[in-house]
Amino acid sequence: MIACPDDNGRRLDRLLRKALPELPLSALHRLLRQGRILVDGKPAAAPCRVMAGSTITVPEAVQSSKPGVPPQSPAVALITSAVCPLWEGAGLLILNKPAGIPVHGPGSLEIQVRSYLAGQLAPSLSFKPGPLHRLDQPTSGIIVFSFSIEGARYFSALLREGRLTKRYLALVDGNLEAPTMWEDMLIRDTRREKTFVTSITSGREGAKEAGTRVIPLASTPRYSLIMAELATGRTHQIRAQAAFHGHPLAGDRKYGGSFQPGGFLLHAAELAFPADAPVPRVIKAPLPAPFSTRLQEVFIATDYFLACN
Repeated sequence: MIACPDDNGRRLDRLLRKALPELPLSALHRLLRQGRILVDGKPAAAPCRVMAGSTITVPEAVQSSKPGVPPQSPAVALITSAVCPLWEGAGLLILNKPAGIPVHGPGSLEIQVRSYLAGQLAPSLSFKPGPLHRLDQPTSGIIVFSFSIEGARYFSALLREGRLTKRYLALVDGNLEAPTMWEDMLIRDTRREKTFVTSITSGREGAKEAGTRVIPLASTPRYSLIMAELATGRTHQIRAQAAFHGHPLAGDRKYGGSFQPGGFLLHAAELAFPADAPVPRVIKAPLPAPFSTRLQEVFIATDYFLACN
């Protein structure tokens, strides 16, 4: 294996964990302790900093087990239409994810993206294209992947600095007539895979602040179409806060929503970048057909969701 520019200065153990994801961590460190992993022909320790152009040698049995691009199964082939970029450039691939497709794991969008990018990427042992933020499997809309380490670092810095604005469309239960700001403390129950609003002080027991600006776009006595603009990015933030404030997502049975055929409707509709970004100022994702159809069944069409299609 030859270290590439993206690998320059990385610790050997961390680089190999990326390059050999199928190798258990214990086995990797055992090979390092035994001196069986060489850098430029010499045994190297885990903290060794690898330079671009260095040759890394690992036992042949380890190299032969490294997987290539997974074969495309019929199920994965159905995802191909999802890899139709809303925008591509600056090391970023911005897609409109269909609801029901996972971002990670078997049959995921990540597998399809790697297949789409195969042959287009500069060689690297440590960098693999991947999603840069979360989007639940039932949620549709904007998801951002990186296809360069520079793109990944840039987008991650924007997220960390709070310079991105995410806007979602959701169908919720009840009549929400006026704009409002939901500001709560959230705590995540990993065992139950559920998020709760709590009175626990920030930082204690994992409690985190969450802010969501909510604008109703259309409403009936039974349902409201809302735009939710995130001030923070907590797991299940919109779902948990909407339920706590008396307007759970219609169809979100996990959070107390009413029955809705096909489950809840939550769509990452817009992603706004800062003015100096090498990306269009606002990326918009058209609504999926089932969401649009359901809205037209419930409401008189609004200018907003018509503009998204």
